[in-house]
This record gives sequence, C-alpha cells and structure tokens, in this order.
Amino acid sequence: MLIRKPNRLIDEKSPYLLQHAYNPVDWYPWGAEAFFKARVEDKPIFLSIGYSSCHWCHVMERESFENAALADLLNQHFVSIKVDREERPDVDEIYISAVQLMAGHAGWPLSVFLTPDGYPFYGALTTRRRCSRCAGARRALRTIAGRCCRPTE
Repeated sequence: MLIRKPNRLIDEKSPYLLQHAYNPVDWYPWGAEAFFKARVEDKPIFLSIGYSSCHWCHVMERESFENAALADLLNQHFVSIKVDREERPDVDEIYISAVQLMAGHAGWPLSVFLTPDGYPFYGALTTRRRCSRCAGARRALRTIAGRCCRPTE
C-alpha cells in the first residue's frame, strides 16, 4: 500500500487546497513563509492558481502535480505556492492580469513564475499535455530553472 505524506496544504480550510495536500509537490499556501524561503534560498516561485469547480484544474492535478518527475523538478528548483482563486481573489486578480499582459490571454488553471519578491516574469494558461508524461511541462520547468537558478554547491 502506498502511503503518501501530506504537504503544508493539509492545514488549510479551502477544499481546493486540501485536494492538493497529498501531491508530491512541496506546496506552500500563499503567505510569508513561502516568500521567505524563496528569498533565503534564492529560488523563483511557481504560483499555481485554480478553484475547486474548475475541470481543467482537476485535470492538471492528475496529469502534472501527481507526477513524481514533475514534482521533483518543482521541489528542487522552485518554491511552489498553490492559491484558491475563490479564497484569494486579490492574488488572482494581480497575477491573471499579469499573464494577460504577458501572453495575451489567461484563464485557469493559471501558472505564473515569480521572483522571490513576487514579481511575475513568465506566465501561461496551463492546458492539457499534448504528449505523454508531461514532457512539455518538464521542458518548460527545466528551461526556466536553467535560466534563473544557480547550481547548488
């Protein structure tokens, strides 16, 4: 029997955040702890915004956030924050506007890469994978990690 360890979302109230509490991604809820970790470790932030009644948000969880290889990339190179847009419409409004400006369109689930201070530098409306085992998502994560992350000594 597979026993999965919960992440930091296990103590949240939002049904959407609780849905992700057993993902292998080391999720943080929106808050000072995540930003502090990003600054101290000099890592970019991977911000994922969705909501509980969003079909594609559930698909993305199954196809991406439950994928061990993708989780390993996120956990090694990023501080990952999960936000329920229904619980934090203020955060959603800021970052969906940023992605609309960067990409020309936006929606949910929304994936945004931030500096440790919270400034967005890349964002995308995340859609279903086009090839097996999340190859496109892994390639994007590796590219972003390679451009902004220093190798650990």
